[in-house]
Amino acid sequence: MATMSRISRALRTSTTTTTTILTSRFSPTRNSGGARPYSAEVEVGHAGSMGYWLKDYEDYRRSLYGGKITHKALLVDAVGTLLVPAQSTAQIYRQIGEKYGVKYSEDEILSRYRRAYEQPWGRSRLRKINAICYTEGCTDAQYFEELYNYYMTEKAWQLCDPNAEKVFQALRKAGVKVAVVSNFDTRLKPLLRALNCDHWFDAVAVSAEVAAEKPNPIIFLKACDLLGVKPEDAVHVGDDRRNDIWGARDAGCDAWLWGSDVHSFKEVAQRIGVQV
Repeated sequence: MATMSRISRALRTSTTTTTTILTSRFSPTRNSGGARPYSAEVEVGHAGSMGYWLKDYEDYRRSLYGGKITHKALLVDAVGTLLVPAQSTAQIYRQIGEKYGVKYSEDEILSRYRRAYEQPWGRSRLRKINAICYTEGCTDAQYFEELYNYYMTEKAWQLCDPNAEKVFQALRKAGVKVAVVSNFDTRLKPLLRALNCDHWFDAVAVSAEVAAEKPNPIIFLKACDLLGVKPEDAVHVGDDRRNDIWGARDAGCDAWLWGSDVHSFKEVAQRIGVQV
């Protein structure tokens, strides 16, 4: 493999300070006889060489699909990549909680919230109730219902990238399939409908329905199955290195870190080879 030969030579000959970058390596697959990408961290001598390796890899990817695009499918994380809360979680919990006698400060609420959600979401709505009750120290069922339903409305969320719709339309027009992959509960699909963006996607894989959470590769494999593509044909974009990047790569997908590797969906499309 020409790409890896050049990287190996750089590793052997460089005497400068090394910089860790993410790239992709290739291994032959027994069944297809082709090359399947998998990811690894490699060190090269010059940080400026990063663009060279990426271009080489992207050229390789395009050669797999007729020279135009690098991937046949895009997987997108929901919270933190596609969507963000319109207001801070602690602020909303406090505002709604005050009506039900909750006295915690926003700092206290945030601390308890993080402890409550250390365990997997799972499929159970009861677990969500228990987590919220712990966070607020409130067992009022009406409080839970109001808070739970609030986060299923469009006023609770906003898009990270205001140009997302135009980009996803361009990607799908170019033949790239798009799916959401999220550690969320069953509210995600109604929420996407409320935000009028459910039609942007060919599929939605949500942990509460798949019964597997990122970084478990199962949820990424399910998304690929829903799209009808192989994992090696897909790239996942998300803001969490462990859940999104490592999880997707363990499933056999490429992965780009939102806010580091890419900063907008237009940039995602351009890297795939689709102009917006």
